[in-house]
Amino acid sequence: MDQQRTPYCSDCDDIDRRGFLGTLGAGALAAGLAPTLARAADAPAATKPAAAKPAESLIRELHSTLTDEQKKSLVYAWDHGADGGIPTRFRMVNAPHFGKTIAATYTKPQQELCERIFKSICAGDDGYHKLSRGGRFDGSKSFDGLGAVIFGDPTGHGKFSFVFSGHHLTIRCDGNSEPATAFGGPMYYGHSAVGYSPGNVFFYQTKSVLGVYGALDEKQRKLAVVKNANPGEQAASVKFRKPEEARPGIAYSELSSDQRALVEQVMRDILNPYRKEDADEVMQIVKAGGGMEKMNLAFYQEGDAKENEPWTFWRLEGPGFVWNYRVLPHVHTFVHIAGKTA
Repeated sequence: MDQQRTPYCSDCDDIDRRGFLGTLGAGALAAGLAPTLARAADAPAATKPAAAKPAESLIRELHSTLTDEQKKSLVYAWDHGADGGIPTRFRMVNAPHFGKTIAATYTKPQQELCERIFKSICAGDDGYHKLSRGGRFDGSKSFDGLGAVIFGDPTGHGKFSFVFSGHHLTIRCDGNSEPATAFGGPMYYGHSAVGYSPGNVFFYQTKSVLGVYGALDEKQRKLAVVKNANPGEQAASVKFRKPEEARPGIAYSELSSDQRALVEQVMRDILNPYRKEDADEVMQIVKAGGGMEKMNLAFYQEGDAKENEPWTFWRLEGPGFVWNYRVLPHVHTFVHIAGKTA
């Protein structure tokens, strides 16, 4: 079945029209389930909060409530679309998968369960605020304007991937079904506000990167800045380089201890919207690829840069790791993190 997409802005529509992730591999390191909520030691037994269910358990619960008709519409084979290239579960569509919104396909109780799943893959209220773009969900307008579909079998008998998709967002939970792959596959997030504006919910990430640049000397800046170029936003932008290929930008290994600490802060900042086990899995993959020592940070400058808007893109890259962040004219970020299968 062809993806049905609803464009919200011309350059976002262009992402969909050209297609994303033409040829990417995937792979999984094992990670634990989401931690339960802490229980107050001095609370009476009758008022103690119930333990939070991890996303995987909530997905199974949701699946158990689907009617046969809903399953025909919302549950797809694990390898759906694979015969035409990249499996559908990996695709980034700037709108609900198959054009099916949560509002149109799930009952009210199921919609509430979907939102609990979404919140459970965020790092608390702050993570939800960021990934929901302040609760507005950009062009999707609301949570139930997103799409949410299942690939595979979440009942515990096989692999599965539960994918949320909408304007400036594709995020998923897969119960570690993908070998050596963070976030269950390539991920996409963005925000319609200008990337250098404090009104952009992800501005703190660029501000963190600006801190690294501010700490570089002139020689280091010449290495870090890639002029009159951009890394793109399609398959090529997140395709892993071969080991012998040079990565643009300045290497973490060439930085002082103070500068390295700033790059490490960038890593913490880009991961902080996501639940702990997903962030931990990312760092396990980074470690398996040689650690932060193998990372490069690049700033892509197109044309005459403004002092307050110096780059169009910044990019953190290493073996099996790409975090490709477009700052202008608004934020589009494409992420792919996958290591070798054990």
